[in-house]
Amino acid sequence: MVQIYCPHRNITWGLLIVNRLGPELLLTTLIAATTLPLIANAEAKNGTVTPRDVPYPGTLTVRVDATDLARRIFRVHQTIPVKAGSLVLQFPEWVPGSHSPRGPIDQMAGLVVQGNGKRLEWTRDPLDVYSFHLQVPGGVKELEVDLQFLSPTTDQGRTVMTPQILGVQWLNMMVYPAGYYMRGIKVDPTIMLPPGWKFATALDGAQREGDVVHFATTSLNSLFDSPLVAGMYSKVVDLGTVGNAPVRLDVFADTADELNSTPEQIAAHHKLVAEAGTLFNSHHFDHYDFLFSISDHFGTIGLEHHRSSEDGVKAGYFKDYGKSEPEHELLPHEMTHSWNGKFRRPADLWTPTLNVPMADSLLWVYEGQTQYWGYVLSARSGLMSQEAVRGNLANVAAELQDLRAGRSWRNLQDTDNQPIMLARRAQSWVSYQRTEDYYIEGALIWLDVDTRLREMSNGKVSLDDFAKNFFGVNDGSYVTLTYKFEDIVKVLNQLVPNDWATFLRSRLDTHGPGAPLQGIERSGWRLVYRDKPSAYLKEVEELYKHTNLTYSLGISLDHDAKLSQVVWDSPAYKAGLTTGTTLIAVNGVAYKKELLDQALIDARDHHQPIQLLVRNMDNFRTVSIDYTGGPRYPDLERIQGTPDRLADIFKSRTP
Repeated sequence: MVQIYCPHRNITWGLLIVNRLGPELLLTTLIAATTLPLIANAEAKNGTVTPRDVPYPGTLTVRVDATDLARRIFRVHQTIPVKAGSLVLQFPEWVPGSHSPRGPIDQMAGLVVQGNGKRLEWTRDPLDVYSFHLQVPGGVKELEVDLQFLSPTTDQGRTVMTPQILGVQWLNMMVYPAGYYMRGIKVDPTIMLPPGWKFATALDGAQREGDVVHFATTSLNSLFDSPLVAGMYSKVVDLGTVGNAPVRLDVFADTADELNSTPEQIAAHHKLVAEAGTLFNSHHFDHYDFLFSISDHFGTIGLEHHRSSEDGVKAGYFKDYGKSEPEHELLPHEMTHSWNGKFRRPADLWTPTLNVPMADSLLWVYEGQTQYWGYVLSARSGLMSQEAVRGNLANVAAELQDLRAGRSWRNLQDTDNQPIMLARRAQSWVSYQRTEDYYIEGALIWLDVDTRLREMSNGKVSLDDFAKNFFGVNDGSYVTLTYKFEDIVKVLNQLVPNDWATFLRSRLDTHGPGAPLQGIERSGWRLVYRDKPSAYLKEVEELYKHTNLTYSLGISLDHDAKLSQVVWDSPAYKAGLTTGTTLIAVNGVAYKKELLDQALIDARDHHQPIQLLVRNMDNFRTVSIDYTGGPRYPDLERIQGTPDRLADIFKSRTP
């Protein structure tokens, strides 16, 4: 997909108000008792142990040796205080921000457990493969656990170790005892880095002895929420503060020259922090780190954490800053998640451990509104031009309007289940199956809400007020505050009385017709199609090396001329084309992008079908596509005589 979604990416809330908690207590303090009945999914499954909200007796240690760069192997040694009897150790299954059971257990190997120097055999639960059962003999007070985490070496998954950069997600590096809330388990973490490498993390109390770094004791919950990135080439950029909390851009790259940036580039990132602080009028971190990697080898990512985010982009972010503009939305999106997703979280997404199933019913808020604020903060900060953000919105609107035949059978609310169903694997017919549309369609719904608030209040109230009233509460508190659908409706009604429940449900639970474009039109713009791509779409095609003809022929092609998408019921679909097919020739001439572009114009002007020679597996055939509509690309056009609310939404709020 062209859209970069957070693996996420992807809100839990309690009622207890605790201000200025120390970082050691980040996300470890009590959720109010009124929240606990919501955690109906916290029951034991498959013979494992029900989590209890009591302290774990003793402190775990975990030491990660991250020096085997050639083989990309992380070697882990743990100690776990125990008592004699039955014990279940668990490898984290449900990955926060991914909203799904995606813990890479297939990349964990070499699990060996010893007590008093003797090996203890474990048995994997056959119905819960993330759980390991064993018996602790009498007299054993501590287990020694060894395992390895094997970073992909080719296309087995996201690469997290290269000769220049490595990333440690602690939840991939260890097992932990079942039966306790994560906030009740204390851990002493240590990492051994390659010689001379620098690192960045939200963890506190770092003490470095050579290339071994020890961190202060923290809760398992905080450890899992505090990844580490290290590298050969790095720099730290001060981006100002939110409240009294400093924000840093920790940059890691394949080469030293990728670190070079101009004052103007950094000024936009600095302004992002100021704009976010103004928007939410609060902070829920004592410091915040963008763990930012620029690499063609280290896996790209966008993953939120409470006091940091993992942000990975392709090489050239600063070097080819103008061409990398489509990636400039990543940092605004991920920082927004500190408020929307980490501090405030849907009640059914909060779980006491990462082996209790999560539910995704409110991802259209968690991710959808974050996607919206990502657009807004990109424009307000100057990370993206208003023209580019409008181009992005036009592409989103057109994608949902023209490329979602699946709306006929599947509503937006059901797409919240997509991460659990598919774990972000590729799809054969994404336009008909639908994907994680709660991101982009959710953003359009929140634009609809924003413009309606402005219209109904004569410009006195906007979604900015919702951000302050909903996310900007309990300033300085680290206590996760959960919410339900009714809480969203309540705050909206406090701003402008309206039947917001019906307004939202009518967009979530129905099948159209068409995409929710009312917010775009109420903002003073309309979706149109032109015969040339917008500047934004040109940037996207160049950056991701693909050709997008989804709005005309109904296909997109990757850099090898292979069809990466065929739109359901499009001209290409009717000609029998599928994804994975390679385009060999156009009208009898070897394929080039320019040749296909010209064929679209010729077919329009001369009313002649386009002949394509294609290969699928070992079979060659020529297909005739009877399409004469010409090139077709989405854009936004001003509706004359209407207020330009979009310009006001995108206007900077800080000096």
